[in-house]
Amino acid sequence: MPHVSALLIIDMQNALVAISHRASATVAAIAGLRERAKAAGVPIVTVQHRGEGVEVGTEGWQIVPELVPSADEAVVHKTSADSFLNTDLDGTLQALGVTEVVVTGFATEICVDTTARQALSHRYDVVLVADGHTTSHRPASSELAPPEQSIAHHNEIYRHLDFPGRSIRVLSASEVHFTPVETPRSAP
Repeated sequence: MPHVSALLIIDMQNALVAISHRASATVAAIAGLRERAKAAGVPIVTVQHRGEGVEVGTEGWQIVPELVPSADEAVVHKTSADSFLNTDLDGTLQALGVTEVVVTGFATEICVDTTARQALSHRYDVVLVADGHTTSHRPASSELAPPEQSIAHHNEIYRHLDFPGRSIRVLSASEVHFTPVETPRSAP
């Protein structure tokens, strides 16, 4: 089976990016990956959460302008941290012939982590983009790890995560290289 990547962009919606740590840098990293994926013909799948604070049709629910999917890109709607649960994500990836997901988005320790682990369970290889995922701002008094520490922690966990039969890599956005997808030629 040929190796086919897809760029997975999770929950990069107005309301969520507004509360994100290093939002502009994360959006820029993902936007750069998105442009390179498009240029290589690599599928891009946008995951859009709906729920409290991100109700369907509201401004907060909309994907940030820099990452709005084009008409030919897949959009998957979810209602939980798991982008595979009760969605058509797996079917979408299978239909595209995808064997590896390049994971980006919000929030590191919730939707990004849950979806990346579920991708492994669904038999996809995973690339976690080290500077392409983020989490929420938090007060210093929070019992949650500070954002930079949480992001670094998850990147390190994925560097050591062992999942039989699966490839797991943690790469910066600049280290992600998309292999151009060849389109079949028509017979003369």
